[in-house]
Amino acid sequence: MEQYMAQALGYLAAGFGSAFVIIGAAFGIGKLAAAAMDASGRQPEVAGQVRTTMLIAAALIEGVTFFALAICMILATK
Repeated sequence: MEQYMAQALGYLAAGFGSAFVIIGAAFGIGKLAAAAMDASGRQPEVAGQVRTTMLIAAALIEGVTFFALAICMILATK
């Protein structure tokens, strides 16, 4: 009985961890996009460079997010 409770708590913790990771990534990418649009509006001549930098940063944020989600799932099944 105690083993099942520990496993259930592991699943619950992994679910909360995944939710927090995704919420954090969503806020980060949203803030990144807002800043990029603001920069493009202020200086339209550098919009291409800003867009490229924004996409690279968004890809890095998503990479860290996927890594954290994988860690949550590994910990849940351990």
